[in-house]
Amino acid sequence: MLIRYLVAVILTLVVSGAYAGDAVKVACDQACLNHYVDRYMDAMLAHNADPKLFAREMKFTENGQRLPLGGEGLWANMTGKGKYKFYVPDIETQQVAFIGTALEKLGGAPKAELVAIALRLKIVKGQITEAEQLVVRPETNSRFPPAGESIEKLGAPQAIYRQVVPESERPSRAEMIRTANYYFSGMQNNDGKGYYPFADDCNRHENGMQTTNVPLKPGETRPDPKTAKSYSASWSCKEQFESGLLNIVSRIRDRRFVAVDREHGVVFAFGFFDHVTLDWTWEIAELFKIQGGLIHRIEAVLTRSPYGMNSGWSTYEQGMSDRMQIIE
Repeated sequence: MLIRYLVAVILTLVVSGAYAGDAVKVACDQACLNHYVDRYMDAMLAHNADPKLFAREMKFTENGQRLPLGGEGLWANMTGKGKYKFYVPDIETQQVAFIGTALEKLGGAPKAELVAIALRLKIVKGQITEAEQLVVRPETNSRFPPAGESIEKLGAPQAIYRQVVPESERPSRAEMIRTANYYFSGMQNNDGKGYYPFADDCNRHENGMQTTNVPLKPGETRPDPKTAKSYSASWSCKEQFESGLLNIVSRIRDRRFVAVDREHGVVFAFGFFDHVTLDWTWEIAELFKIQGGLIHRIEAVLTRSPYGMNSGWSTYEQGMSDRMQIIE
């Protein structure tokens, strides 16, 4: 009996020790996750997909297209890193999202140009297993300055994005994603009667350009959001939505929420804005600063893509749906 008792005690201690060992294992923290972005950008600049950094069966897409890692797209043409860096580390899912800039020289181009990049990485057992990136290149037919140049001029993310939300005030991941999704649903329905959780200080940038609360030029009159026939960039976030004039977007689909930084109150999502009447689509990456259940800041990068394009990460049904997907 004594021997059986001692064996049982030893087994209990061994098992308990194993579980204790698992409990004290520390996942990749924010700094660690951000460093994977830096290592990824360095690898892309060196055109070297080091097998120590990347899992053997990893999946990679650029602008919705699955490509072999290391030899095509920005991986083939990157010549330098930009200065703008916005990290969104998600400790709970061991993913990290990023908006930044890079230099790219396309074949035959006289010089390298700044491009904007939105990125998501998935980290498993110390290696990158998934990488998806949206590269916004200068468009010759665009009336706006190139996205890379405009974002680079911002210098750094606004200070509000770096403000820490007190732990007692942090909502759950699900609550934060639900708040961010009200933005997509409110824009898609564009009837002016939805629930629009915008803070009074809300502001939005798209491809580095401010698109809300834009100061009027001398001699301009501010349109009345209650009577105007088209929406104005001089209006606030809430005024634009309450005007019911955001009918430039017919459908917002493939809403993939890929990273949540609860400490800083930031949600990062990929998606597609369809313009059914015009038969073209914006492929977007968009992040939201959320605190107190309200959206305070919005930052997006976007580029035109073929109408009906899929992200490369969703089924056809998911890609055509306006339901939110939570990527873990």
